[in-house]
Amino acid sequence: MNTAPDNPRDNWVKNIILFLSSQTVSLFGSSLVQYAIMWHITLSTQSGLMMTLYIICGFIPTFILSPVAGVWADRYNRKMLIIAADGLIAVSTLILAILFLNGYDAIWLLFLMAAIRAVGTGIQTPAVGAILPQIVPKDKLTKVNGVNGSIQAIIMFVSPMVSAALLATTSLEMIFFIDVITAAIAIVTLIGFLKIKVHQKAAEKLTTSYLSDFKEGLRYVGGHAFLKTFFLFFAIFFVLMAPASFLTPLQVTRSFGADVWRLTAIEIAFSVGMMAGGAIIASWGGFPNKIKTLTLSSLVMGACTVALGIAPAFWLYLAFMALFGVALPLFNTPATVLLQEKIDEDYLGRVFGVLGMISTSMMPIGMLIFGPIADFMQIEWLLFGTGALIIVLAVFMGRNKVLVEAGEPVMNSK
Repeated sequence: MNTAPDNPRDNWVKNIILFLSSQTVSLFGSSLVQYAIMWHITLSTQSGLMMTLYIICGFIPTFILSPVAGVWADRYNRKMLIIAADGLIAVSTLILAILFLNGYDAIWLLFLMAAIRAVGTGIQTPAVGAILPQIVPKDKLTKVNGVNGSIQAIIMFVSPMVSAALLATTSLEMIFFIDVITAAIAIVTLIGFLKIKVHQKAAEKLTTSYLSDFKEGLRYVGGHAFLKTFFLFFAIFFVLMAPASFLTPLQVTRSFGADVWRLTAIEIAFSVGMMAGGAIIASWGGFPNKIKTLTLSSLVMGACTVALGIAPAFWLYLAFMALFGVALPLFNTPATVLLQEKIDEDYLGRVFGVLGMISTSMMPIGMLIFGPIADFMQIEWLLFGTGALIIVLAVFMGRNKVLVEAGEPVMNSK
């Protein structure tokens, strides 16, 4: 061997395989629980208000925690933060399973579980977003994020079918136990096999407070016209995406039939589309200017949202849901890579923390607006209206000079 074995450039393929494998196993268990709980609430209540409460419980803790978690991701060992988040979710799921086995199966316990899982997500999301550039060379980030999107899509393809089969043959508690086991496997993999150098700031002696670090992160965001404009677009986008993201299961139940197989079908169609989209972005890489890729995907998602509101037949509804899935990785991957490429490593955690604050506050705001309306207005109208606004928003993004300039390839921007 001509190279030293401890060179991070030599080990990045092995490390990213181990990291993505651990996250895949953990995500699979979490997806089983997520679908099982969502379908349980949807089928047992058929209420837009109940769905809104569940969504809010799953977002508010992440919003509250994101500022702190973003600072943590820049101050401390990111791998250990991910392990702590997985551990919190595993322990809380185990407790919930035991409560359900003993007859304590009130709906509010599921809301509480959503809140606790949101705390874990709030810790994990900025840490994962910031740790990838530590493992992966910059010129490979788009490919790796695209592959990760495909893996997540495969999980989304498999987990609703497995979850539906488990709900039909066993109890909700058994799905909870599966999640505990998968989280434990992920934790063991990260602790025992994944070796990642602690980033520079975490290795240094800390001399500043949490608050001063957070304020410094906000100043960093405020000092970049690109970040301010980018986050404003995301805030509006997340509000408008709420009906398509959370009310479609309720729409299917009301308009096409309250059958588990229909709910499973829309998730499968969406995840098949995501697999295709992940493969496309991993192999193609998108336009040289990442904002152009974001614009294209936003236009497609807006058009699909409109189409979901007017689809006359269920098979056509599934086709549009699949196309929506294709567009999502073409949106998520360039957006994530753009931040990973443009942001200084010492600020990555805080920037992803701010992004987490935006996404977790705007989605509940969207649900607070559209969820209760869905109890006295057809969801089809909500989808049509928000889809049209997403298209308008995408056009403005594609014409914004600050964003277009920031979207240029890193090599060309120097």
